[in-house]
Amino acid sequence: MSVSSDGMQNTGPRIFSGGIWEEKYGYARAVVAGERVIVSGCTATVEGEVRHVGDAHAQALTAIDIALEAVLMGGLTREDVVMVRYYVVEQRHFDVVGQAIGEAFGKVRPACTGVRVAGLVDPRMLVEIEIEALRA
Repeated sequence: MSVSSDGMQNTGPRIFSGGIWEEKYGYARAVVAGERVIVSGCTATVEGEVRHVGDAHAQALTAIDIALEAVLMGGLTREDVVMVRYYVVEQRHFDVVGQAIGEAFGKVRPACTGVRVAGLVDPRMLVEIEIEALRA
């Protein structure tokens, strides 16, 4: 098992961040499946606290950083990301979250889907992001 500087643990095919929701709801931050790393939805929750309350762009960048840490722990890189899915609770956040994805991935240009949802687990969360990476 390896542990990153942020406390993520890699137990082989499962990567855990130590986040409260993973333990409470029984899931892993990411799963390594052959040449794929599939990352669960990430929010801007760091050390149990929602960061950047009211700022969807900053929340998106934080969620992407958390997801990419799991991708790295799974042995892949930002350049291996092939799919990003994002969920926003307000229509007006589609553009700012899309911009954050563009900033984070630049020329990688993964496939992407954005969905508006009624809400997330904590009302301070404005965006949740999932990432899939595949070794080419």
